[in-house]
This record gives sequence, structure tokens and C-alpha cells, in this order.
Amino acid sequence: MTSILTSTEILDLPTMLARRAAESPGAVAYSIAGPHGEEVVTYGELEVAARARAANLLDRCLDGSSAVLLFPTGAEFPKALLACQLAGVAAAPVKIPNRRTGLQRVSAVADDAGARVILTTAEVRRQLQERFGDMPELHGLMWIETDTVPDGHATAFLPRVLDPDGIGMLQYTSGSTGTPKGVMVTHRNFCANAADLETRWPTTDGGRVVSWLPLFHDMGLLFGIVLPLWSGIPAFLSSPDDFVRRPMRWLERIQQVRGTHVAMPNLGYELCAQAAPDAPPTLDLSLLRAAINGSEPVRWSTIQRFGTAFAPFGFDPGAACPGYGLAENTLKVSGSRTGEAARVRWLSAAGLSARRVVFAEAGARDATPMVGCGRPDGLTEVAIVDPATRRRCHPDEVGEIWLSGPCVAAGYLGKPVETAETFHAVIAGEELGTRHLRTGDLGFLHDGELFIAGRLKDVIIRFGRNHYPQDIEQTVERCAPGLQPSCSAAFPVDHDDVEDLVVVVEVNGKVLKETPAEDLIERICARVESRHAIPVADVVLIRRGSLPRTSSGKVQRRACRAAYLDGTLSTVATPQPSTAVTGAQR
Repeated sequence: MTSILTSTEILDLPTMLARRAAESPGAVAYSIAGPHGEEVVTYGELEVAARARAANLLDRCLDGSSAVLLFPTGAEFPKALLACQLAGVAAAPVKIPNRRTGLQRVSAVADDAGARVILTTAEVRRQLQERFGDMPELHGLMWIETDTVPDGHATAFLPRVLDPDGIGMLQYTSGSTGTPKGVMVTHRNFCANAADLETRWPTTDGGRVVSWLPLFHDMGLLFGIVLPLWSGIPAFLSSPDDFVRRPMRWLERIQQVRGTHVAMPNLGYELCAQAAPDAPPTLDLSLLRAAINGSEPVRWSTIQRFGTAFAPFGFDPGAACPGYGLAENTLKVSGSRTGEAARVRWLSAAGLSARRVVFAEAGARDATPMVGCGRPDGLTEVAIVDPATRRRCHPDEVGEIWLSGPCVAAGYLGKPVETAETFHAVIAGEELGTRHLRTGDLGFLHDGELFIAGRLKDVIIRFGRNHYPQDIEQTVERCAPGLQPSCSAAFPVDHDDVEDLVVVVEVNGKVLKETPAEDLIERICARVESRHAIPVADVVLIRRGSLPRTSSGKVQRRACRAAYLDGTLSTVATPQPSTAVTGAQR
């Protein structure tokens, strides 16, 4: 393939596509595993299809407008996305709804984006009509079935000059901490982040991306669609449902296509480790150069379990690459380099409660492991800032992570106040300096490496001490056999001017058969108070699969708290909370 280009040479993806199609028209861009076999699209086919669909959009006078994209994992998604960019249409990818609430989210996104049209496939539209009938929520929107547009229409497309700082896409946030907002990702942002990904995890010399991540999500989009196009390597894609049902089949696919680069959230690696006993003896993961772990807190125990489980199958521990990113920075902020073992630092939980970086001995009673997410030495600069005073933190302080650089998006669509507060922050004493993106995430830098402590808005404050919910949740999930990773939510509930801790846990019949509900609640209360020095006011056991989550699978703690307060959690039968220290008993 051609040599890697820099973000200053090409500033939009359609130009990169034209370059790829001109130089290697027959090379595979994407190969997607579907119910009817493998769907393969080359660079030449991709460009023709994108131009045809762009011409169709322009025929309908949609340039300068917005469109909602409803596509399954398949070749039609990149065709439609690139068509929107060619035509000057701001595309807003959204998960295909399978419930009425999902349909309401599509409607909310369309309203927020000012969209005039929904782009989808004929099959998806048919399925939605069968499931939801007339869909009054989407009345007034035009539907375009892009897979019915003939490729011959490409000759009608007249090339346009794209503004690098124009909107390349609207990436709607997952809603893990609040109402989803449309992040305005520019063409320049896309290319800068793709170049940064390629620099950190080089794909040259036969690189091949393998991904099951949803394409409407920032991580799946950048890793599965944008990076391969930018770097000129094939991407082998499959659906999230297929992965969840058969993680081992996905691992076997890595071997079959000689995959070198994968990325998924921590839970994905947990599911793979759980499936390891079913691995065929011929499984070979020795070609994997980068197994990127991001999108949710990276757990040291998961890295160890995955590495131990698949070392007999050739997996190199140096390929485990924790990373950190967010939609407002297009995606990547930092990441561990390939060939370097993931780093863990053991910190005092009491120190973290006071937002201090105090190192501890591994295995000490107060010690908690924190995984490094690599050095932020790419295109994004990181500052650790006190969220209250807005001054830079000392090296031994935990603060809010602030970012600057060409990957920072243009802001939130139609929300000037939120954009100014989040994207235009100024560090105290540096008023004439750079504007920063406030991530809302807490962390610190040690030896140049970034460590993530948690979400600022999720921190539980009790008697002046800070408690991080992900640490409490990890303790909870070790209280009984059968509890799954990421199966709990810890959040505060105000009571008499004090923040009481409530824990919600997903269980099923097998868990409760081995550990009766009363015993499980008692264990959770005892271990959390012993480990974190905070009493549990209430423990709620709910049906497995009912914990509120975002479209990308992250636990929605605030949505869980709201459901707890209004009594709409899907609870299982439990005894009266005689063992928990309830607010009334306290």
C-alpha cells in the first residue's frame, strides 16, 4: 500500500478515499461477516458507491442539512457516511432501535440535529415498519434507502471542495452521564485522530483490523471504518450480537483473517477470557500486535485473566494496550504502545479519597490497582486541573483531565452555553493561553503516563471523602460466584444532607442458588464498608440484563439512580434490608 500520510497532507476522508481508489482500486477496504456470508467492498467500489449516493442527496437539495443514519454492521454504512461527507450533509449515526424507547431516541437525535432525512437500507426500513408500524415519532422525516441507489448514478456527482473545518459527522454522545449531545466532528478532526491512531499503533507491514464494535459508536467508527481507510489496510467487521453470542468464534476469525489489530471495551476481554475453556487447541493469536482496551475503565484483573488465558495460544502480553479517549476528542487521547507490557500502579484508596496520589504496596489492604493508559505524547495535549479552582494540579494530586489539540471537536451542535463551558475552558493564570476541552474525567499523570480515576459527576462524597463508584462496583462483583463484570452500579442518594451509598446488582437464579439473596446483601455491605470505609445504605438486586446502559454498553449510573428513586428497577424478590445500614437506621 501507499506510505502513511500526515494529517497536514489530507484533511478529509473523501480525498483519502479518492487517493486509495486511484492507487489500489481492487484492494479490499472492508470485509463484513453477515448472515448471508462475507460481504466484501474494494476501494474502487466504495468510491463509486459513495459518489452515487452523494449525487442522490444533492438531487434532493440536502446539502447543508443533517441526516440520521440507521445502518447495521455492513458495507452500506461507510458508503452512506462518505456520501454524506461528499454532499456536505452532517451525518448522525444512531443505533437501530429494537424498542419504543430506542425509536424515541432516534426522534430526539433527529430533532436535535435538525435532520430532514433518515438514511437506511430497504431491509432495515421494512423491519422497523413491521416492529413499530406507522412510527408517528418519525413523521415529517424523509426516508432514503441508500442501497437502492444505482452505482451508475455516480457519474452525476460533481466534485466539491470541502471545508476541513466543516462538520464531517455528528457523533451523539452515549449518554452515560447525561442527555446525549451532538458532538460536531470536523473533517480535520477525523484525519488528525486517524493519523494519531496510526502513529500509536502502526498498521504497516500487513496490518489487518478485526472489529465487532458498533459502527454508530465513536470507537467502532474510528477503529473499524476511519483508521483502515486512512492507513490503507483491510478491516474485517462483524456484528456486536455475534460477538456477545460467540466470543470464541470472533477470536477464531482473528486467526482466519490474520488479524493484527483489535479494540474493544474491558468487558469484551472479560467475555473472551470466560470463553477460553472452549478454545480449540489450534487457535493462534500470535499475529496480534495491538489488543486495545478502552471505552470504559480498564481493569488490571481483566488484563491478567486475558493474558493468562491466551498465552498458550500465542498471545503476546506486550500486545495488551490500554487506552483512553472520548467522542469530544474524536476518539483517542492516549494509549500504551505495542510491545510494552501494560503498567499498573497500586495506590492508597484513602489517598484517592482525598484526591491525592499515594502509592502503596501491591496486595496491601488499602491498595487499589490503577492501569496506565499510555503516554499522551501524540497530537493531544493533556493537563490535570483542579475542577473547582481551574488551576493546574500538582503531580501528586488527582484532577480533571483537560485536553487541547487538533482532535478536539468543534463543540456541541446548537448548544453555545455547553460548548463554551466544555470546549473553551481556560486554566487559571493562563487566560491568554490555549482553550481546553473539559472531559469530566478525573486522573493524574505519573512518569508521563495517564491514569484514569473516574468520572467527576459520579464521585460519591461522604464526610469530605471522595469515593469512586467503579472501585466500589469492582468490590461488589467479587462478593459471590457467578456475578458478571460490569453488572453493578454504585451511586449516592441524598439523606439528611449526607450522601448515602446505594448499590444495584444484576443477578440470576444461578447466582442466588449458590448465594441466597440475604447472604449476598450481607456480604456486599460488609465488604464495601471494610474495603472502602463507607456504609451501604441499600442493596437492590435486579434481573440480569436490566441494568440501565448506554447504546455502547456502559452502565448509566444516573439513569439507574433515577430508576431507583422512582421505583422502576426490575427487582428480584429479596428479604427486607435488615442487614443493610439504611438511611433510617443510620
